[in-house]
Amino acid sequence: MAQLLGLGPGRHRVAAFTCAALSGALLALSFPSLGHPAAAWVALTPLLVILHGTPSPRLAFGLGLTTGAVHFAGTLPWLTQVMTEFGGFPLPVGVLLNGLLVAYLALFPAAFAVIVVVLLRARWGAWGLLSAAPVWLTTELGRMWLFGGFPWELLGYSQTSVLPVSQLASLFGVHGVTLLVVFINSALALALVGPRAHRVRVLAVATGVLGVVVLFGVWRLTDNRLVRDGTPLRVGLVQGNVLQADKWDPAMRSTILRGYLDLSRQSAAAGARLIVWPESATPFSFEDHPDGDAVRQLARDTGAHLLFGSTQSRRDPVPRVFNAAFVLRPDGETAAVYQKMHLVPFGEYVPFRSVLFFARPLVESVVDFSPGASPVTLAIGTHRISTAICYEIIYPGLARSFVRHGSELLTTITNDAWYGRSAAPHQHFQQAAMRAIEQGRYLVRAANTGISGVVDPYGRVLARSTLFETAVITEEVRLLRGLTLYGRMGDLLAYLCGVLTLAAVGAAWRMRS
Repeated sequence: MAQLLGLGPGRHRVAAFTCAALSGALLALSFPSLGHPAAAWVALTPLLVILHGTPSPRLAFGLGLTTGAVHFAGTLPWLTQVMTEFGGFPLPVGVLLNGLLVAYLALFPAAFAVIVVVLLRARWGAWGLLSAAPVWLTTELGRMWLFGGFPWELLGYSQTSVLPVSQLASLFGVHGVTLLVVFINSALALALVGPRAHRVRVLAVATGVLGVVVLFGVWRLTDNRLVRDGTPLRVGLVQGNVLQADKWDPAMRSTILRGYLDLSRQSAAAGARLIVWPESATPFSFEDHPDGDAVRQLARDTGAHLLFGSTQSRRDPVPRVFNAAFVLRPDGETAAVYQKMHLVPFGEYVPFRSVLFFARPLVESVVDFSPGASPVTLAIGTHRISTAICYEIIYPGLARSFVRHGSELLTTITNDAWYGRSAAPHQHFQQAAMRAIEQGRYLVRAANTGISGVVDPYGRVLARSTLFETAVITEEVRLLRGLTLYGRMGDLLAYLCGVLTLAAVGAAWRMRS
């Protein structure tokens, strides 16, 4: 690698870490709101090129850690804002806590780098670079599930808006898109450092694979049958635009509720038969407060189903609190309740609460919610829909479980007021849109301060609001029942990559001994 860069041995290590940092920066620039999807197609190439000349797994760990640290520091800076503005921390403490999370997440690219170097040092030589795609996907699976998981902005999400490419998710989910993007990166790296006689062939194969995927995507978009099938339903999304500082102020309760009621009536007048409010829309616990009657009366007055978020208390036998979504029938009675299953660490519960003495302001401010037990679908007349509450929408398996339980429409309700005008609301909306492609369902998203919107089964955004505006979106969707290949198979391809990675590492270990 030093020869490739024209550097002497003394400068090789500096060049190596510079390349690793460049990969991290390109990964961060693959996502909104400042990035562009094109960056993802070359983001890992600098790291892979430098790993080809890395002599030891120990150095590879440092290079991968550098890539991960730059990547996640650039993708998640808004977490510091959340902890300082709403957690009550001084800026240095907020930076420290965010840094600890970034350091943890950086371990996954570090593991990726180590495994790739182990495979490169086996008998496969430079061809071991082609293992990068399944190895990266395996580390993303680890990030999704270890310690409750934090699968924010998996690499495949970078292509959500590139519709001819993102249609691959209907076959293999977001993981399939990740696999494709990393494969192209590895092919570019192999063309740079691999055998000269095969470079053109490698690039031709990579171009061919990408071409087949794009042709499939264009065909699926042209076919367009999902927007013609199913039962039409007019849906109204209400974006109340309630600032976080006002949300639980008793003096604002009547104003907030009146705003939601008035906006909902506007949507019903425009023909909405299902009206969706955001997460925790009611500034009170719906079942326990007298103002809940006004919400029930709204359903009666409009003759529409009403879906909204609120807290729910249970005492069976111990007191528990749930972040819940309620559906009211047109007669004002409760049709179903879904209790959030994937809770947000440090937002809805505190892991390792007893040992986090240094984070007392945050620990003491968080009331532990209880997780729901099952993916309940919600009745809308004779049809069934589902909702994911906030952070849950980034879990592909949860949306799939809703569809497998009969959901004909995906909804998600959220409160992104915490994130201000940072990249987070844009990233959150991007990940939600991928669920529509994966499951072949319309997706509607109601967010307190935005971004609210409607996405069709091909990932096309039919309507969307802007941040921090009071808005009503009324749009026709279709209730659909078919299953995509991904809906049938789930993450089988991803777990197969995990098995192949473990098998390859085992084989490389035996080759050394």
